[in-house]
Amino acid sequence: MSLYKLLNADFEHEDDRGKLVQLVHDGYKQVNILYSNKGTLRGKHYHKISNEAFYVISGSVNVELNRDRVTEQALFKKGDFFLIPPYTMHSMNFEEDCVMAAMYDIPVEKENGEKDIFN
Repeated sequence: MSLYKLLNADFEHEDDRGKLVQLVHDGYKQVNILYSNKGTLRGKHYHKISNEAFYVISGSVNVELNRDRVTEQALFKKGDFFLIPPYTMHSMNFEEDCVMAAMYDIPVEKENGEKDIFN
């Protein structure tokens, strides 16, 4: 069993004008665009309640995932769409510049200011 889940975009259309990729049309309450420079390390945390999905717009990211004493490494490239479930520690190493959409089904910051981010 993998510590992440590959996702499919809801819809894609391509013609001579370019390409449209509809990632989702429902289910996410927070969406961020993450710009990461080559040589950057991000993450090293997990979420207790939020499912976190990423879509790689450009570049690539090496992700290390840990849960229940199981460790997994995965390389995600442009066009990959993946989900990291709650309680999965994740660290992201960027060996090249990378742009990703990051989506949460439940916002990371709660109304009271607490954050669903744990080291």
